[in-house]
Amino acid sequence: MSERTDATGTSDGAAETTTTPPTPSRPRPTLRELMRRYPWVAATITVAIVGLALQLIPDIGGTLTAWLVSLYCLTVAAVQAWGMIRELMSGAVGLDILAITAIVSTVAIGDYWASLVVVLMLTGGEALEAYANARARSEVSALLDRTPRTAHRVTPADAGGSDTVTEIDVNDVNVGDLLLVGPGETVPVDGTLADDEAELDESSLTGESLPVSHVRGSAVLSGSVAGDRPIHVQATARAADSQYQQIVALVQSASDSKAPFVRLADRYSIPFTIVAFLIAGIAWWVSKDPTRFAEVLVVATPCPLLIAAPVAFIGGMSRAAHENIVVKSGGTLEQLAQIASVAFDKTGTLTYGRPEVDHVEASAAFSESDIVRYAASAEQSSPHVLARAITAHAGTADLLPASDVEESSGNGVTATVDGHRVQVGKQSWIVTDATAPDVSALEPGQMAVYVAVDGAPAGRIVLTDHVRDNAADTLQRLRDLGIDHTVMLTGDAQATAEHIATPLGITHVEANLLPADKVRAVSAITDRPVMMVGDGVNDAPVLAAADVGVAMGAKGSTAASQSADVVIMVDDLGRVPTSITIARRTVHIALQSIGIGISLSIILMLIAAFGVIPAIIGAALQEAVDLVSILNSLRAARAPRGKEQNKTRAASTSGAAGTGTGTGTDATDRQHA
Repeated sequence: MSERTDATGTSDGAAETTTTPPTPSRPRPTLRELMRRYPWVAATITVAIVGLALQLIPDIGGTLTAWLVSLYCLTVAAVQAWGMIRELMSGAVGLDILAITAIVSTVAIGDYWASLVVVLMLTGGEALEAYANARARSEVSALLDRTPRTAHRVTPADAGGSDTVTEIDVNDVNVGDLLLVGPGETVPVDGTLADDEAELDESSLTGESLPVSHVRGSAVLSGSVAGDRPIHVQATARAADSQYQQIVALVQSASDSKAPFVRLADRYSIPFTIVAFLIAGIAWWVSKDPTRFAEVLVVATPCPLLIAAPVAFIGGMSRAAHENIVVKSGGTLEQLAQIASVAFDKTGTLTYGRPEVDHVEASAAFSESDIVRYAASAEQSSPHVLARAITAHAGTADLLPASDVEESSGNGVTATVDGHRVQVGKQSWIVTDATAPDVSALEPGQMAVYVAVDGAPAGRIVLTDHVRDNAADTLQRLRDLGIDHTVMLTGDAQATAEHIATPLGITHVEANLLPADKVRAVSAITDRPVMMVGDGVNDAPVLAAADVGVAMGAKGSTAASQSADVVIMVDDLGRVPTSITIARRTVHIALQSIGIGISLSIILMLIAAFGVIPAIIGAALQEAVDLVSILNSLRAARAPRGKEQNKTRAASTSGAAGTGTGTGTDATDRQHA
């Protein structure tokens, strides 16, 4: 741990701040490291080289080579057989029996070089899979590499002294610590901005390409990157509880998971094994030549089934990560491809989850701009969500100084603004029957804040929680994907819920629901699998109960993200149909790779049955089949191109844009902090 002293309050002092060095690129592994990582591949190549060298010894060279290669191949076959037995005992059905039979039969007929090629194919499969996984996980690795590892803690100085900045491990940061984040550095933990203003790059968290402006006291998420000058952040969470660490934990969970679809590939192995032995046995019986049996089984080694399917699923999860969609397991990806129903929470999911000024109604004595200016000036120091919406609508340039500010719990706020006594709050607190202005009833989903100036009602500010701009487009894309059963599950009033759902074309609405009611509602849906999309803490139980729970994780709760199967890391509802499109394409590619491998293997088996493919050539051809299947599976990690891209676009045709409506919070329920 290093320690230094400087004047952190000045740009000169900040310039001396030691910044966290960028994560170095990973060096290419050396030949020795590769041999240590894949010892069986190294041993097989070594045996091949030594065998070729022994061939040069006169008289006994051929015999020595035959013994060396045959004994090595039989050893590998024995190791594979033991592994197959253990898998069978654990309930897994594998395809090693074909490879083992091919090795033993080629050694038995004296074609030990063909046997060695089969061994190289099997042992090389691990290296091929590792390479494919590295390619497919590149997007995930990029996120992990940006994980903050250190932080700079600021210790305020005594009077007349300089602040002390200490570099510490990120896990040693405590809640309440003041941290210095240098230009271009990553914010290490969640906190609040301790400077007057700052611009941060939040692209790794929300996908927003432009810098985001923050003011003193606003929340700053770990993973954000400071702009061209240093900032100070007051920690509000430890590293393990911060936003970026939660993302990393989700990504690691997704990276380390094994797709259940691999077991589906294993189920193909039973009929494939039967067909392979049947063709090999008939070829031997008709030709009376045992060599035919070995030649058929050599081309039947089923590496496409063992490798292609998991590579496709890892690629699909990587593709989803590239779109800021964290899919926690391959099994989830497979279920995503089969979704029949989608249920949505309302507030914060279909809507933005924050009230905004819709319009202003003023009495004859005041203009609309006067109403907003007086209300915003009186409310500018209030942390209430409605107060923030009003001040944001007014803009800082229109705010006037406020004095003698008084909060009335559950009613509103009173303040002196520009020499006038201004009241802002609920209707019953401000408006009396004798002085009530002529105001119309509120639409479903609207709320109002009433304003009085010097005791006289001045008007009201109507707010609403707008529907997301792409909500209608998202619902249309789901219908284009063949998902016609959509549901809204919300705790809001029925009228408010239907006011949102009807324009979007949602087919079923259930309102006034508690969290337990949402769980029961999802369980009652008959069109399965069902996806549930939510964002709040109250959505965590139903996200866990759904076949596929999707959390809007960019600004949603940690509880929702942890209980969900899929987490959308940007504030974009459109990623919901995108996740389904990626899943369907991934499953299609996985099945396609399996089909390619099986089809080519059967064709080669039928040709080999006529004795036109020597075992050594057959082993090489089967290696080519493996490569074709794996390379096809790697397509799942890429964006669709050409005709495939056109098909994807056609399946995701945009619908009409959403219109603004809002939450069901009644104006009389307003509570001030």
